[in-house]
Amino acid sequence: MFLDQIMNAPSMDYLSRGLMAANLRHEVISNNIANVNTPNFKRSQVNFEDLLAKEMHLDDAPNQLKLVRTHDKHLPIGLPGKASPVIEEDDSTTMRVDGNNVDIDIEMAGLAKNQLYYNSMATELGNYISRLRSSITSQS
Repeated sequence: MFLDQIMNAPSMDYLSRGLMAANLRHEVISNNIANVNTPNFKRSQVNFEDLLAKEMHLDDAPNQLKLVRTHDKHLPIGLPGKASPVIEEDDSTTMRVDGNNVDIDIEMAGLAKNQLYYNSMATELGNYISRLRSSITSQS
C-alpha cells in the first residue's frame, strides 16, 4: 500500500508522463527530419503540455474555487483522465512546390529544445527518487 502511494504520487506521475511525451516528440521530429525531401509529406508534432495544463486546471480562472477530496474514500471529483501525448499532423501549410511542409531549421531547433526538456525531466525525476531514497533510508 505504501509503495503504491509513493509510485503513484503526482510528481512521479507527471514527470514520467513528461518523459514519455519527450520521447515520443523526439521520434516524431526524427521522422519529420527523415522525410524532409519526401514529396507531399506533412510534418507532425506532439501535443502534451496543453493537455496536461487542462488536466491540472491551470487554465481556469484564478478566482474559481477548486474542489478537493478530503478523504481517500470519497468519490473522485470527475477528473476526465490522465493526459497523454497526442501526435497531430500539420496540414495547414505547404513550404515547397512538392507539397512538403518540413522546415529543417525549425525541426532541428525543436529537436534541441526537446533534448533540453527531456534532460530536465530526467534530472528532476532522478532528484525525486533520490529524495525518496534518502527519506526512506534516513535514521531518526
